[in-house]
Amino acid sequence: MEFPGSLCNQFLIAMPGMPDPNFNSTVTLICEHNADGALGIVINRPLNLNLGGLFSQLDVKAASRKAALLPIMSGGPVARERGFVLHEPGEPFESSVGVSSDLQLTLSRDVLDAIAAGRGPLKSLIALGYAGWEAGQLESEMLDNTWLSVPASKEVIFDVPFSERWSFAARSLGIDISRVSPHAGHA
Repeated sequence: MEFPGSLCNQFLIAMPGMPDPNFNSTVTLICEHNADGALGIVINRPLNLNLGGLFSQLDVKAASRKAALLPIMSGGPVARERGFVLHEPGEPFESSVGVSSDLQLTLSRDVLDAIAAGRGPLKSLIALGYAGWEAGQLESEMLDNTWLSVPASKEVIFDVPFSERWSFAARSLGIDISRVSPHAGHA
């Protein structure tokens, strides 16, 4: 049963003046949203770490040079030690959740092994940590004008440069986010 008002497969675009520094100028893909809360992955905060460093920590063997150079995102402030991979559907992995018909979130190591071996998803975004909201918290933040919501786009997730994702996602609503006031109001 679908959750009424679910923001799954939507981008949350942080409004200027976002009070939480963890989300200032971010774009977050909502991967799950139900009566218990929501889970999202920030898609525009690269860490100073690439997949090769993670492969070394996990003792992954025979990693391709191309895979080792892939950047890793800070997916959010919760469970920063946990890895998440957003990717196009394809080979089944142990622990994958469908975000949409053309996007999956995998939490199991087998996806990293496949990427290292050069047989993983063609396009992927790797993140450490996630953004989480308790029941009703995200809905409250939406009412407080903390976020803009727009349907997710694989182009933004996989192709747009990280530094441009915030403004690019907002432009899909016809908004120049740099001209939006940092002070929210209610009419």
